[in-house]
Amino acid sequence: MKLTKMSHACVRLEKDGRTLVIDPGGFSEVDAAVGADAILVTHEHADHFDEGRLRAALDADPAAEIWTLKAVADQLAAAFPGRVHTVGHGDAFTAAGFDVQVHGELHAVIHPDIPRITNVGYLVDGGRVFHPGDALTVPDRPVETLMLPVMAPWNKISEVIDYVREVRPQRAYDIHDALLTDLARPIYDRQVGALGGTEHLRLAAGASADV
Repeated sequence: MKLTKMSHACVRLEKDGRTLVIDPGGFSEVDAAVGADAILVTHEHADHFDEGRLRAALDADPAAEIWTLKAVADQLAAAFPGRVHTVGHGDAFTAAGFDVQVHGELHAVIHPDIPRITNVGYLVDGGRVFHPGDALTVPDRPVETLMLPVMAPWNKISEVIDYVREVRPQRAYDIHDALLTDLARPIYDRQVGALGGTEHLRLAAGASADV
């Protein structure tokens, strides 16, 4: 499986000539979802869900489909009947040849005064890749490659380190990093890498790795 890191929280997975894209939001490239056979969206926040990007991808390929939670699906289903699927915690499905399991129910707490919204994570191909969205969800099975949200209004580095320790992946690649300046990246590399207990890696936007 080829993993390509797009900007912020968006990743592209390619296998057997098919492409799965997760979270092509407003901080990712304008064409991040174009060419995808299937798209997964973890939640409704604009940095993970951009309606224009999704509509462009679905218009470009009449066979492309989306799997997401109800809050996002309700905004797209009427325009693309039969191509937008609503999922939640515990569901399992196949999208573009990738086996996907849904884990998690709520977005991490940003502040007690801000109501929590639904957030789901996606475990791909039995644990080869896990994308948690905006939560520190721990799947109930081993994870090979964890997409690690390193910088967000709802987290701090001690929580990121403890999350890596709890999931215990073979490797962790940074995501949710658009708010992280280049000056701060060495701090995260040093602390997460030294204390997380797993291989901590980063891909520049557009770079790829085999997982």
